[in-house]
Amino acid sequence: MTKIVIQKSKDGSYQGFYCMGHAEYAKNQDGDVLCAAISTLTTCTINALERLGGETLSYAVNEETGFLKCDFKSVLQEKSTFLVDAMVFSLESLAKEYGKKYLQIQFEEV
Repeated sequence: MTKIVIQKSKDGSYQGFYCMGHAEYAKNQDGDVLCAAISTLTTCTINALERLGGETLSYAVNEETGFLKCDFKSVLQEKSTFLVDAMVFSLESLAKEYGKKYLQIQFEEV
């Protein structure tokens, strides 16, 4: 199961996010479509925030354990907030489609 925690400040601005674990939706097949979707969404969002949004981020990845952590170094611009909103919306849609057995999304105040 993959757990994704979206971190927000008291005022509601995004501070970062982290993912833990592999979905194991298709553990008996060559690839896991759910893990691939989660990885694509999170990685593309990080790349877009840096390259298109000009945001300063720090991130760490461990592919073996399915860990990804991304911290935003400053308050995101409006266009960057939209990118994160789109990622969260897409991840929540995946969680509804595949179920909480494989993907859980939580919000954390930091």
